[in-house]
Amino acid sequence: QVQLVESGGGLVQAGGSLRLSCAASGSILWINTMGWYRQVPGKQRDLVASITSGGSTNYADSVKGRLTISRDNAKNTVYLQMNSLTPEDTAVYYCNADLSTHDGSYYQYRAYWGQGTQVTVSS
Repeated sequence: QVQLVESGGGLVQAGGSLRLSCAASGSILWINTMGWYRQVPGKQRDLVASITSGGSTNYADSVKGRLTISRDNAKNTVYLQMNSLTPEDTAVYYCNADLSTHDGSYYQYRAYWGQGTQVTVSS
C-alpha cells in the first residue's frame, strides 16, 4: 500500500515563503514523475510543477521564477519551495506521483495522490 504524506502548508503573508514536502512510502519499486497540483473551491485541479526521476522540471507559467520543485530520490520525497507568494497562490496543494509497485504477486504502475495541504496567503 502506497501513501503520499504532505507537510508544510499554512498561513503566510503576501511576499512570504513556504516549503512543502511530500514523502512517498510503501512497496515502491520506482517513482517516475512527481508533481504538485493545486485546487481552489469550484475550480479544477491544476498542475503547479512537476519533476521527472532524471530531474527535468516543468512549471505553470503563473509560478515560474517564484516556485521551485526538487526531489530526493533516495528518500522518495518531493519538495516545493514557494517564494514571493501572493493571495492568488491560496489553494489546497496536492502531491502526485507516478510510480510502480509490486505486492509480491503483481506489478502495477499508476498515479497516486496525497491528501492535500492548505496554503493560505493573506494580503
